[in-house]
Amino acid sequence: MDSALIFHAIQFASAAHAGQYRKNTRVPYLIHPLRVSKILVEAGCSEHLAVAAVLHDTVEDCFVTYEQIRRLFGDEVAELVRGATEPDKSDTWENRKRNTIEFLGTAGADMLLVSVADKLDNIRSIREDLELHGDLAWTRFKRGRESQAWYFRSLAEVFNARMTAMPGKRLAEVFAAEVEQVFPQAAAAVS
Repeated sequence: MDSALIFHAIQFASAAHAGQYRKNTRVPYLIHPLRVSKILVEAGCSEHLAVAAVLHDTVEDCFVTYEQIRRLFGDEVAELVRGATEPDKSDTWENRKRNTIEFLGTAGADMLLVSVADKLDNIRSIREDLELHGDLAWTRFKRGRESQAWYFRSLAEVFNARMTAMPGKRLAEVFAAEVEQVFPQAAAAVS
């Protein structure tokens, strides 16, 4: 991996996310895209995936344009960032999540890898918050446990069905295991 490009992406994302924190926490937001990139690097993915992971929320959550990403990091990275960006943040949560699930049903292999790493870090963060704060963790979200369970289980189904080659297959399995830990099926059947 050419360390110059990944470090340039980290500097860019750090400036773009300056002053931002994860939802209702004191955790700097930059930690999230760095952990997403780490997941992909450790899985043996290519540099452009690791770079896209670092930048994946810059357009959606910052004053960054696709053209800036394209000019600084290339077409491949810009298209992956575009795919990771929700197109209409003003739409309802349910519609945005349905659109994400539908998009991932036909997305390319690289986009699936960036997405599974992003969602894997998200579900791990939820699990960690639940361990620390119990059910109060759900108050951070626009939708509660049941809606989140639907979304993450739907993502797991898509990832498991579509990611049949390594390293995606392994990341999809790890994601599904995390989802099951946060939203156990047995508990759902009893409810």
